[in-house]
Order: sequence, then C-alpha cells, then structure tokens
Amino acid sequence: MQIDDKDVKKIAVGIALAILAILVFFLVKPVLVSIVGGLILAYVFTPTFCWAKRWIHNPTINAFIVSALIIGLVAFPLWFVMPVMLQQVFDVYTFFQKANLSSMINALFPTASEQFISQLSISVNNFVAEIVTTLLASMNKLFLEIPTISLHLFIIFFVFFFALRDGDKLREFISALSPFSHSHEKILVQQFKDITDSVVYGQIIVGLVQGGLAGLGFLIFGVKNALALTVLAIFLSILPIIGPFVLWVPIGIFMLASGESTKGIWYILYNVIIVSFVDNFLRTYLISRKTNISPAIILVAMIGGFFFLGIVGLLLGPLIVAYFLTFLKTYKDRTFYDLIADKDHTPGKQQ
Repeated sequence: MQIDDKDVKKIAVGIALAILAILVFFLVKPVLVSIVGGLILAYVFTPTFCWAKRWIHNPTINAFIVSALIIGLVAFPLWFVMPVMLQQVFDVYTFFQKANLSSMINALFPTASEQFISQLSISVNNFVAEIVTTLLASMNKLFLEIPTISLHLFIIFFVFFFALRDGDKLREFISALSPFSHSHEKILVQQFKDITDSVVYGQIIVGLVQGGLAGLGFLIFGVKNALALTVLAIFLSILPIIGPFVLWVPIGIFMLASGESTKGIWYILYNVIIVSFVDNFLRTYLISRKTNISPAIILVAMIGGFFFLGIVGLLLGPLIVAYFLTFLKTYKDRTFYDLIADKDHTPGKQQ
C-alpha cells in the first residue's frame, strides 16, 4: 500500500495541529478555570442578555451593561460583607470559648455521664476552633493573593463579556468543528443543555435561594452572627444531600435547650416548611425534569471537582461526570459510532 503526497501532507498537518493544541493547552492551563468560569457565567446570564435585546439592539453595549451589572452585584456586597463576616467568625469562636457547653449538653442528654459530657464539650470546642482557624487562614490567604485573584477575575469577566456578545458566532464555530452528524448533534446538544441546566439551576441557583431563606430565618429569629451563618448555609445548600439542616437543626435544639421553647419550635417549623420545601420540591422538580442523574453522583463529582479545580470545580465536576455518562450511555446503546457519521450525510441528501 503506497502513501501519496496528499496523505503525507494530511498526516503532517494533523501532527502539527496536535502539537499546537498541546502547546495552547499548557499556555492557557494557568487560567483555564477562569476561562471556563467566564463561559459558565455567560451561559447563566444569556437569558438576561437576550431579554435586554428588546431595548438595547447593539450587542456590545448590551453585553457591557449586563457585565457591569454583574460586577456591581458581586463587588459591592463583597466590599461590605467581608469585614462584617470576618468579625462574626471571631464572634462565633469567642462564643464557643465562653459558652457553658457542659450545661447545654446535660440539658439535651440528662442521663449522660460526666465523662461523656466532658468529652463531647471538648470535641465541639476543638471542631469549632479548627473550622475558625481554617476560615481565618483562607481569608488571610485571600488577602495575600489579591493581585492574582484580581487577574483571574479580569479574565473571567473578559471571557464573560465576549461570550455574551458573540455567543451566536461561538456556537456556530463549535458546531462547525463538531465531528458529530447533524441529527445526533441536535440530540446531544439538548442532552448537554438539560444536564447543564440541572446542575446550574437545580444545584447552584436553588442552593443560593435555599441558603438565603435559611439566612432570613437567622435574622427573623434573632440568631447571632447571621451573616457568617448565611454564607455557610448557602455553601451547604449548594451541596446535594447535605443541605442547611446541618446548621438549623443544632440551632433549633440550642434554642429549646436554652429555655426558648416557643421561639425554638417556630424556628424549626420555619425551616421544615419553608427552607426544606425548596430542597424537597423545587430542586427535585428542576433536576428530575431535566435529568435522572443520582444526587450521590453529583455530590461525589462536586467534592472531587472542588479538590481538583477549587471553587469552580463545584460546578465543573458534576458537568464533566454527567457529560461522560452521556457518552457512556450512547456507547452502551450501540449508538456511539452513529454520532460520528459523516456530518454532511443527512436523510434525503446524497453524498
């Protein structure tokens, strides 16, 4: 079998393209997470951008206004919230240092031995101290890395702006590069969209809402250090299976043990009826309507993504696993090779 000059040129071009692709990967690797973060933000706020098209027809101005609004919504709260949150973290630590945990534990477990009460008090104090130490170390690291963080934020919003403005061109470019047949490409794109919507809206957006409602409960019922607890509740709400009950259940028990029975009962009812409703109905509806991925898989993917990619990994982890499972399913159904059929070959069209 002879290889002509045309085949040699194709192989040479393929090798050159592969080498360039590898070089580009290592070139953008330090900011890859920021680029992906900007693309995800653009995906989330594309409906807002499309809605604004009714009044702002210039895509550049439209994207600039939406970007400025998002920057304002993120930057201004952080500017005021961070100092208050730092103070409240200190207050939580001071409270547990001064609080008589032994009497509280004794009220909850009246038949417990003194040794059990003493050991549990020490364990709770050590647990809280470790959490506070970790938070303070993270905040200290955050302040030291402000220049680096600022650069990554600039890249995120730079990508966000152009992905919003040129979203249609970007989709056309990706579609042109896609090796999949047109018929299967539409199905695959819809599946990916459903998975992305499920993770973004079912986990992230609903988590923000649920954590915010838990925070509202802290304010209504006069829980101290509500801001720091709200931030923690939002983080716990984003994680599947866990949820903010890890916070409000001990707080409710503490209210009951402290003699505030009526307040504690109303607080627990608020969380059971209002906060849990978001998780049990709204989140379930959004996820089951879009995909049938197990919450356990999403949780493992989030934790793995967090350790691998940082905070952005909470979102990217489930997406990567879900996309992989989609391809795996097509392989199991023996439809994988149909996906990469000749792209120009569609029903009714001769080659």
